Amino acid sequence: MDQASDQDLRISVAGLEVGMFVSRLDRPWIETPFPLHGLTIQDTGQRDALRGLCSFVWVDPLRGKSPDPRYLDLADPGQAKRQIDALRKTTWAVAQDFDTEVEKATPVFDQLEAGLRGALDELRAGRKLDTARLKAGVDAMVDSMLRNPNAFAWLREMRRSSEYDYLHAMGSSIWAASFGRHLGMERTELEELALGGLLCDVGKTRVPAELLAQKGPLDEEAQRLVKLHVRHGLEILGETPGISSIVIEMVATHHERHDGSGYPQGLAGNDIPIFGRIGGIVDSYDAMTSERPYAVSLAPHKAVSELYNRRGTAFQPEMVEQFIQACGIYPTGSLVELSDGRVGVITAVNSLKRLRPALMVLLDSDKKPLPRFQRLDLSEVMQDPEGRPLNIRQGLPSGAHGIDPHQLFID
Repeated sequence: MDQASDQDLRISVAGLEVGMFVSRLDRPWIETPFPLHGLTIQDTGQRDALRGLCSFVWVDPLRGKSPDPRYLDLADPGQAKRQIDALRKTTWAVAQDFDTEVEKATPVFDQLEAGLRGALDELRAGRKLDTARLKAGVDAMVDSMLRNPNAFAWLREMRRSSEYDYLHAMGSSIWAASFGRHLGMERTELEELALGGLLCDVGKTRVPAELLAQKGPLDEEAQRLVKLHVRHGLEILGETPGISSIVIEMVATHHERHDGSGYPQGLAGNDIPIFGRIGGIVDSYDAMTSERPYAVSLAPHKAVSELYNRRGTAFQPEMVEQFIQACGIYPTGSLVELSDGRVGVITAVNSLKRLRPALMVLLDSDKKPLPRFQRLDLSEVMQDPEGRPLNIRQGLPSGAHGIDPHQLFID
């Protein structure tokens, strides 16, 4: 094999396109019908032949078309960083204060949730998926998240209930859009991410309800039937007009894992598309923080720790680190105890100072409810009322000290 130059990029053959200059293969050129010193792909026949021969190749972006960053090889940490950097097309600034945006976002949340319930109920009744209402709700949600991403995340936490299917779809959609916003993706991409997150588990409408409601571990056959929800979901989307290839790709691959241990295809590393990697992270995070028939929910900060522990195995390390930057060590809606004993709920994360978010203080140091909730931004307030260093002592599980999240809506 020839040596690749510094500017050459190693990519999965799935990312090959006509017009690219292939400078090196993952095997000797002499074992192929191609020239010995590289070639410019002239047509789809050459492209498909390379895809059939190789798993990955090197392309020279100075001598031909540049590759889509989604297909850069992740084995090279430098390329993994460049891939994520290439996603950033803009920077979204917070354009609305939290209180005002929560007020605006509440009817939007209700609209999207009602649309989702209607769509899933129609599917269970054997009718087609109507996406028009869902897309309208997703567009309005993205509007809200672009103004202030914390409002929808707050509402998701406040609306947690035993209706796992609906709330999990909402949560995956919200976190996917929030993650994409943090990465600097364009609005159209955020809409695709949000719709993909909403529909990732749509195939479960064709899985026996008793399996989804079963408590305790599933046997091998039950696990096989539940895993078929990915195929069912793709069948549903295949029968639905107006669904983009990106959304389909996200639904198809959100259970694939970085080390190849996922399903249904056992894809690994760069073979998992970007939207599938995002879907896998947000789906896992929201599931871990939700009450499921077969598992108790984790406090958000513990779910973040679990994702961090699984970086490099289940999830791409760089993507996990970016997600934690987006949601914070203590995500919006998390209950925390401060160093002086007071208890509050996170209202906004600080990407530069992840351990110093903004919060609403609910209980005093004796764990008694305050007559009026107090705003506190730890990035600005460094000491407690006694002049001692003020920080977060620990995260708390949902419902700690009898706190009912439904009582935390802002008047």
